[in-house]
Amino acid sequence: MTAELAIPNHPGTAPDRTRARGRLRPADYLLIAGGVALTILVLRLFRDMSVPWTPGAGSDTVSTDPRELPYYAARTTLRMFLGLAASIVFTLIVGQWAARSRRAEKVLIPMLDVLQSVPVLALVSITVTAFVAMFPGSYLGAEAACVFAIFTAMAWNMTFAYYQALRNMPRELDEATRMMRLTRWQRLGRLEVPTAMVPMIWNGMMSFGGAWFMLASSEVISVAGNDEALPGMGSFIAAATAEAAVGDLLLGAAVMVATIVLVNVLFWRPLTAWSERFRVEHTESASAPRSLVLDLLRRTTVPARIGRRLRPAADGIDRAMRIFGRSTKSAYDQGNSSPAGDVLFFGVLFAAIAWGIWTLATYFERTVGLAEFGPTALMGLASLSRVIVLLVVSTVVWVPVGVWIGMNPRICRFAQPVVQVLASFPAQFLYIFVIAALTYTGISLNIGGTVLMALGAQWYVLFNVIAAAGQIPTDLREAMDDLGVRGAQRWKSLILPAIAPGYVVGAITAFGGAWNATLVGEVVDSGGTHLEAFGLGAYITNATADNDFAKVLLGTVVMSIVTVTINRLVWRRLQLTAEKRFALL
Repeated sequence: MTAELAIPNHPGTAPDRTRARGRLRPADYLLIAGGVALTILVLRLFRDMSVPWTPGAGSDTVSTDPRELPYYAARTTLRMFLGLAASIVFTLIVGQWAARSRRAEKVLIPMLDVLQSVPVLALVSITVTAFVAMFPGSYLGAEAACVFAIFTAMAWNMTFAYYQALRNMPRELDEATRMMRLTRWQRLGRLEVPTAMVPMIWNGMMSFGGAWFMLASSEVISVAGNDEALPGMGSFIAAATAEAAVGDLLLGAAVMVATIVLVNVLFWRPLTAWSERFRVEHTESASAPRSLVLDLLRRTTVPARIGRRLRPAADGIDRAMRIFGRSTKSAYDQGNSSPAGDVLFFGVLFAAIAWGIWTLATYFERTVGLAEFGPTALMGLASLSRVIVLLVVSTVVWVPVGVWIGMNPRICRFAQPVVQVLASFPAQFLYIFVIAALTYTGISLNIGGTVLMALGAQWYVLFNVIAAAGQIPTDLREAMDDLGVRGAQRWKSLILPAIAPGYVVGAITAFGGAWNATLVGEVVDSGGTHLEAFGLGAYITNATADNDFAKVLLGTVVMSIVTVTINRLVWRRLQLTAEKRFALL
């Protein structure tokens, strides 16, 4: 295990201070120029995002002029990073709370199960009025609703990954932090976040791709019954698809791929290479990931200079955080809570759930009628069958591929951007071609829609398996080589046990993501042609188009019930088994 995991180097260490006192280097000037250009661009975009605006005064579509594509790409990328920042904050708070509190876990994890299965359209339709009211007379209300939609496509997967990483944290590192009497704040920064860094980054990439996939649903929102298309790549895709403009779609696809690759080169690839310092192993990997951008940043002195000047502020924050106490209890010991406290806590919880069920039942009886539950549940079973088929095929296909990529750093270096582009491709780009293919073959969307759903869900399995396989310690691989363990025996003794916790997290998030993907897989519209499958995704999509909030809510409730039931009966049990039997502790 590298020393950097337990106690990462601080920017104020002696080598950095010596380096910071020297003159600026060419790499420093390049970094400063890039920072200034990025700041000017962000300020310009924020200015455009805060122009005066009245709900209903906008347009339900955007221009498909190709000259607008660079601007659209910049607006979308800024929203994506704002959503990512919000997701990271949410992940650190909720994931930490769920992993360290037994009572909180009983509430937060089922809540995440529900939230990850709630479609983006439903969440936006429920919250958009509140966001618009927060910024009256400003376009920021619509922008905030869009960023929230992007946040919902990222946060749940990242939170599950962080929660799982904390539960599988090596015990010897946990004991070391208690022996050194670190404060809870120091423990967070020196143990828990570094331990979860690799899966967090890989799941962050996957979540980023998932947000791209749902972009058309995020950037065309309904405000007071009127569609509002925000300038961006998602709304461009929606407009070009509605016009069946193949040329514009292909050009938009090229710009989107270029944007994704640029973000990967400038952001995700450096993070992936940097995160290698946090791998938990005793021997160094023979072929670590490399990044030209990271190599360039390591030649600069500006970060060290800034870190040295901010050191007093960091020390002050460290002292202030002592109020939360020291890390004296094991992370694996959730304590013996009092029976009376449990009775009170769960009594209040069950009362709140009962009140919520009664309120919903009363609302549905008054609006759509309780008889609507029957056909809606039948649609849910139809969508569930597609989700199960998708998950089985994804497991068979992508687990071997993910292991091969994750255990070969050189292959991973080239496969990472390719997989990220594939995971980010919105299904709407393919609507025109899907309609042509289904018309030619005579296949119903009830079957073909599963392929569109797979575009948004299968990558959760692949990314988590890649991350899990990449964390298999090199010394264990070398031990297997020395013992001559290969083939099926190697899979049984090392690979499958090692990737089991990561695969289960990927399967859980893929299961939830597949439900979200039903919205784009069960209804296809392009150029005046409409195809529809029998399922819950089509039900919610049509209800949203008709501005029928009661049916949107009913479909969402049924979808959440199915998801939580399967998670409780299947996935959580598999997760506990993987944690107890296969975690590399």
